[in-house]
Amino acid sequence: MIAHVINPGSSSVKLACATIEPSLNPAFPAQLQVELERAELVLETHPDAAALDSLAAQIVEATAHWPAPDAVVGRGGQIGRVPAGTYRLTPELAQRALERGAGEQPANLGGPLALRVAAARGVVGFIVDPQSLDELLPEAHMTGVAGLRREAQFHTLNARVVARRAAHEIGKTFREARVVVAHLGATTSVTAFDHGRAIDTTGTGPDGGPLGAQQSGPLPTRAVLQLAQTHGETELLHLLARESGFKSLTGTANLIDLEAREAEDTVVQAATAAFVHQACKAIGEQTAALPGRPDAIAITGGIAKWDALVDRIERRLAWIAPIIVVAGELELEALAEGAGRVMFGLEGVKEWTPEGIVTQPPASLLPATPQAPTV
Repeated sequence: MIAHVINPGSSSVKLACATIEPSLNPAFPAQLQVELERAELVLETHPDAAALDSLAAQIVEATAHWPAPDAVVGRGGQIGRVPAGTYRLTPELAQRALERGAGEQPANLGGPLALRVAAARGVVGFIVDPQSLDELLPEAHMTGVAGLRREAQFHTLNARVVARRAAHEIGKTFREARVVVAHLGATTSVTAFDHGRAIDTTGTGPDGGPLGAQQSGPLPTRAVLQLAQTHGETELLHLLARESGFKSLTGTANLIDLEAREAEDTVVQAATAAFVHQACKAIGEQTAALPGRPDAIAITGGIAKWDALVDRIERRLAWIAPIIVVAGELELEALAEGAGRVMFGLEGVKEWTPEGIVTQPPASLLPATPQAPTV
């Protein structure tokens, strides 16, 4: 099957034509084979809801030379607390995404764009594992302050696809395995998966996770209060999520530059030591959130390409479980696989309504192959 994939960002829209085939390994039928042809639509201005029709038309034009899709899948944004899975796009679900902050969250445009492109192509549209996915344990939401709740903010798309691959790497299905996934990049999050469910997470951005290329990592409460006295809320959140971490400690968030400097630069050496220490602590914390020993620890994100840092983490934590490295990010692959699983009937599609979510029984959504005429 063919799926066209749409992943909007603040300055561009990443696109892919995904060729999806059933797994060659009958033991893991849900691990589909995906090949991507990638493209990118550069945006002159930050996308917003008013430009949706025009932007969708540009996407249709930019992908006109690709094979006709069986489905179009877009990134899901903040649509409210929902379980993991693949959601069929409807006008109501697309409107929900727009109402939940499309101006601040480019990912919220993924569904509305995919719905428009799917309509133009005459096929079904989906979103997969939206950013507001929330399956945390009730106790993981609680804090020591009455009425104050921890939110389930982590790298949902990449963490789930990497957890699935890590499980298969050690000979288990995603639903059988316990996996801790450390997404380490510009921002970070470490998440505990128990039999397919994200039961706890450090959070990401200014809310949690170890320091990253641009993310601050955990800070003392009094220090945050002091920063708040000299920064407005918006400015402070930007500082903690985009101007901190390696960027603040060393003057750059360029990981290639930092890797080259580390051997002789004591400032970079100190920053990498702090990073490794915080990453290992966060992975240990999420390991303890599981009801049993993890089957694997997976390291992903841009920093996972830095072999020396990954080696140090592995030496510290290999006694816990096998370490599996999936460098970079697989968001486009995750979107394509999610669409493929419901199209091939490997899992049921979710139907969102304001009243609740219904999961349909698994059934192939692909058109039947025409029968050859008898002679």
